[in-house]
Amino acid sequence: MKDNKIITNKELSLTEALIPVFALVCLLSYNVYVFGDDALSGSNQFVLLLGAAVAAIVGFLNKVPYERMITEIGSNLKSTTGAILILLFVGALTGTWLVSGIIPTLIYGGLKILSPSIFLPASVVICAIISLATGSSWSTTATVGIALIGIGQAIGMPLGMVAGAVISGAYFGDKMSPLSDTTNLAPAMAGAELFTHIRYMAYTTVPSIVITIIAFTFIGLTQNTAGTADTAEILAAINQTFNISWWLLLVPLAVVALIIAKTKPLIALMIGSILGGIFAVIFQPDIMLKIAGAESMNFTAAYKAIMNALTVETKIETSNATLNDLFKAKGMSGMLGTIWLIICAMVFGGVMDAIGALQRISTTLLSMADSTFSLFASTVASCLAINVTASDQYLALVITGKMYSQAYEDRGLAPENLSRTIEDAGTVTSALIPWNTCGAYQSGVLGVSVYEYFVYAIFNYLSPFMTLLFAAFSIKIKQLGNRT
Repeated sequence: MKDNKIITNKELSLTEALIPVFALVCLLSYNVYVFGDDALSGSNQFVLLLGAAVAAIVGFLNKVPYERMITEIGSNLKSTTGAILILLFVGALTGTWLVSGIIPTLIYGGLKILSPSIFLPASVVICAIISLATGSSWSTTATVGIALIGIGQAIGMPLGMVAGAVISGAYFGDKMSPLSDTTNLAPAMAGAELFTHIRYMAYTTVPSIVITIIAFTFIGLTQNTAGTADTAEILAAINQTFNISWWLLLVPLAVVALIIAKTKPLIALMIGSILGGIFAVIFQPDIMLKIAGAESMNFTAAYKAIMNALTVETKIETSNATLNDLFKAKGMSGMLGTIWLIICAMVFGGVMDAIGALQRISTTLLSMADSTFSLFASTVASCLAINVTASDQYLALVITGKMYSQAYEDRGLAPENLSRTIEDAGTVTSALIPWNTCGAYQSGVLGVSVYEYFVYAIFNYLSPFMTLLFAAFSIKIKQLGNRT
C-alpha cells in the first residue's frame, strides 16, 4: 500500500469531488430511515453502488476513462482479499467453537465469575490485554469478544454496551501493540520509528482508555440486571446440553499463542476452526450426532457435522429460551452479507480514488491549515473523510500519511506527531462507520449493528478528541530537533 499512487485530477473541483459524498450520505441516511437495522441486509450495499455511479458520472464529465475506474476498483478489491478470507474463517471458527462447547464453556465460566456490576469495565480490560498480546482487534473480537457478547446477553446486559466495551478494549490493544499491522503502517507512512511511535502514542491513548474504563464502571453500576436472567437456571441448562470441560480452553489458548508467535491470522484461525471440530467430536458426540442426523458416530457422521458447523447455520436447542437465541452460529455463510458490503464499499472507494476526488478533498483540507493546531485538525478531518468515503482504515492511514508528511516536516514537527494523529483518527474511527470494512466486520462478527454500539464505543470516538486536545494545548508536540 505504501507504494500506491494517489491519483490527481487537476480538472476536478472540490464541489465536484464532494458531490458523490453528499449523495452517498443522503442516500444512506434515507435508506437507514426506511429499513432501520435491516439496511445492512442488502439495500445499503446497493446504495454504495449508486454512490459509485454518481462518482463515475462526475469522472466521465471530467474526462476520466472508464478503464482507470475499473483498474482502481480492482486494486481496492485486491487489498481486501485478506480481510474477506479472515471473515470466512471467523464464521467457520465460531461454528465449530459453538458445537465443541468452547463458547458455552467460556460463557459458563463468565457467569460464575463476572458480576454484572463489573462486567463492562472487565470486558474492556480483558479485550485490551488479549489485543495487546495478539496485535489484532479483529482476532480479539472474533474470539473473546464473541464469548463476552454471549455472557452479556445471558445476564441481560444491553448488547450495544457490551459490544462498545469489547471494541474499545480491542482497539486500545491493537493501537499499542507492535504486532499490529496498523501500528506498523502508521509510522511507515509518516517516517517515524515504530517504538518511538508507540511510546509517543501512549500519551493520548492511555488517558483515553482510563476514561473509557471509568465511564464503563459508572455505566455498569447503573444497570439493573436483577431478574433479567436466571443465572442458576442458565448454568443448569448449559450443563445439561454440553459437556463443560476446561480442557476445551486449550483451543482458544492455542490460537492466541499462534498469533503471539506471529503466525498469520488466516493460518491461526484455520487451525482454531479445525481444532474446534476435532474437540467437538471428542467432547460433544451427542450434539454432533444431532447435527449430522446420524444414529451412531463414525467418520462420515463426524465429517458431516463438522462441515455443517464450519459452513452453514447451526442451532443448539436447550431448555432455556435465552440460550436458544444465543447458541446458534451461521458458519461461513453467515459472513457473506458482510463480505458483500465490503465489496460494494470498495467499488465506491475505487471510483472516488480514480476520479481524483480523494486527493482533491485531502488537498483542500490541507490548505486550510494555517497553524499547528489547524494542521492536526485537518489531519483528523482527512482521516475521517477517507474512512467515510474510501471505507478502509488502511487507506485512511496511507493517503493521509502521504499527503501530510511534507507539511509536518515544513512546520518543524517530528514525524511521530503525524503517525500518532493518523492512528488516533484513522485506525479507531473505522469501526464507527457501518460501511467501512472495520465497521462491517465488527458488526458482522459480534452480531450487533454499528448503530447499537456506536455510542458505547467510547475509546474509539474519544481518541481523535484527545489528540486534538493535546494539539490545542501544545502538550507533547515534539519538534524535529528534539528526538527525546
